[in-house]
Amino acid sequence: MNKTKIDWATMSWNPVTGCRHGCPYCYARRTAHRFDAGCADPDPLADGLHVLEEKIKATPYPYGFEPTMHRYRLNQPERQAEPQTIFVCSMADLFGRWVPTSWIAEVLDACRRAPQHRYLFLTKNPARYLQLDYMGLLPHENNFWYGSTVANEDAAAMYTMQGVAINSFWSMEPLLGPVDMSAAEGLPQWVILGAETGNRADKVTPRREWVDQITQFCAENEIPVFYKDNLRAHFPDLPPSASPWDDREDATTEWAAHYMGRFERQV
Repeated sequence: MNKTKIDWATMSWNPVTGCRHGCPYCYARRTAHRFDAGCADPDPLADGLHVLEEKIKATPYPYGFEPTMHRYRLNQPERQAEPQTIFVCSMADLFGRWVPTSWIAEVLDACRRAPQHRYLFLTKNPARYLQLDYMGLLPHENNFWYGSTVANEDAAAMYTMQGVAINSFWSMEPLLGPVDMSAAEGLPQWVILGAETGNRADKVTPRREWVDQITQFCAENEIPVFYKDNLRAHFPDLPPSASPWDDREDATTEWAAHYMGRFERQV
């Protein structure tokens, strides 16, 4: 595990790396390609999957961005005694369709063996949460948080989490368009808002009205919002960020009062 610059976690942990979504704005793909060792796997699994039982020195991505299980990393949370907020698989989509269920089960079991930490997961395929829950494999402990990427109103994540008794959040990073949260069948307990980074030609700059629509809805529904620094670079007057594990009565009330007061002043 490593300390992370991701501002809503304290550490990142990547027992699985690689993704096949092909998002044009993906920072993880850029990073993996920069450190791609170009290694040949002597014993690859079917469908181009890879498993590493032992670390290859100074080679974090021996097979580039191809899905890889780094089994030697599974005991890392147990070795970290101090409680952390851990972003699990920041360099992968652990719940992508191509990921074997056995890999996911190994990662979740490793989390359960180190209950001192808070674990945050994020996927563009939240239907996998439902499948795993139906199979009895999805932990419901309070230190597990299951996130869905909702970049715009086309995101399937808006409609798939209804009725599942787990901690849930939406990551709207990058925010690529307006999101009418009132249209969702189930609401998250937390929202992360962020802007696209990188220098691609079609990079999307978030509009203030997109942000205001989301934050006003969250304030009215007492959903805390975390504003990424990359979004504050566009809108420095955003209120303080809030997380659901903060003192909810104090932090969320203060945050909501700030934002509702802002809208009242504009009327």
